[in-house]
Amino acid sequence: MDLDHLLKTARLEPPSGVRIHIEGNDPILPTRYPVGEAAAAALGLVGAAAADVHQVRGGAEQSVSVDVTGAAMSLISFVLQKASNGVDLQRHHNPSIGLYQTRDGRWIHLHGGFPGLAQGLVSLLGCPLEPDAIAEAVRGHDAVDLETEIARHDLCGAVVRTIDDWATHPHGQVLAELPVVEIERIGDADSRIPRSGTRPLEGIRVLDFTRVLAGPTCGRTLASFGADVLRIGAERIPSIEPFVIDTGHGKRNAFLDLDVTDDRTRLDQLLERTDVFCQSYRPNALSRRGLSARELASKHPGIIYVSINCYGHTGPFAERAGWEQLAQSAVGIADSESLDGRPALIPAAATDFTTGYLAAFGALTALARRAREGGSWHVKASLCQTGMWLTRIGARCDRAAATGFDRPERFVTSSETAWGRLEHLAPIVEMEATPARWDRPPAPLGSHRAQWRS
Repeated sequence: MDLDHLLKTARLEPPSGVRIHIEGNDPILPTRYPVGEAAAAALGLVGAAAADVHQVRGGAEQSVSVDVTGAAMSLISFVLQKASNGVDLQRHHNPSIGLYQTRDGRWIHLHGGFPGLAQGLVSLLGCPLEPDAIAEAVRGHDAVDLETEIARHDLCGAVVRTIDDWATHPHGQVLAELPVVEIERIGDADSRIPRSGTRPLEGIRVLDFTRVLAGPTCGRTLASFGADVLRIGAERIPSIEPFVIDTGHGKRNAFLDLDVTDDRTRLDQLLERTDVFCQSYRPNALSRRGLSARELASKHPGIIYVSINCYGHTGPFAERAGWEQLAQSAVGIADSESLDGRPALIPAAATDFTTGYLAAFGALTALARRAREGGSWHVKASLCQTGMWLTRIGARCDRAAATGFDRPERFVTSSETAWGRLEHLAPIVEMEATPARWDRPPAPLGSHRAQWRS
């Protein structure tokens, strides 16, 4: 694969002095897009940035390698995991999640991934939660009008657009001016070099304020390099168990409710010692609670603030909530993957996981910059920016030539968990001197206390 081309289309550069070796080529999954190669490039950037952080703190130089097959497997990792106690870790059909044709002959992807979202969609459509009823109700609306109404009710849905449609759309034009990952200095602070350690992120504290896939993947990736990652959620907020397990490796997790005074006080205490704050809520959701990037940078100079969402952080769609499938639909991927005249999705969470890797690269890059020049930093990534990267790379693969997974067992490991013995993917990045690993298995949400280990 041509790593230089992939990085050029992403408008990203690896740190100097770190060798990245990528082995293998697409197509591996049955899609027109080289998603394995893109994920491998993102993971190569992650490994190189981790190696750079390790050098900043006095570690030896090292090379990084990534296998395209393993990178492609990582895009469906939640499907590949198996628990010995027989718990069902697969997602089941939900008719509020899917592609439906509208009155004007276009298509829209609805996404009721949580119970409240599903009920909200069928209430808006005035129909029961049944596929035929939803299809009939959607046929009573024009696509863009329905998309606008869905957004107005804070629900989730996206019109299937062509790549050219998105290129001329006001939001697509805003994102087209941006790199895949934005890394911005937002405040002054003294340079801070972590105390010496045997792993790149040993002693780095990451507050993981995320859920579902892209955001938690960022935290999981940082944990593989030795960071102390504490995932914070509220017990009343719904979750998806297979995703919780898949993205929970290497983390502790605790419940805090920001509407409870004592819990908010505890969060503020955690933030006093946080190096990286990673959040995946829609723009301004946390600003209303005094947890914006600039507010935290003012209160805690030197913090690295990572923001991950679906549509990006500026532009007319910025405050809309979204999911993997909606990003693929909006930016033109679902249209270009069409089969027999019907839009189709890449059969993997390609923008979710790859965005998580890219956000981790941004966090690592910001940590290295903080060590060298100081400052507080804001890292921004989104599913749509990642999807647009894929469209710039191009739909150049032959689905029929997909090779599948060659010797997948070499990427699989197992852990003892609350769900029994869990077979799962190991970290895909290979580092010469500081091998990536997770020091703890995933655990049910709320299993730990909201405190740092040391």
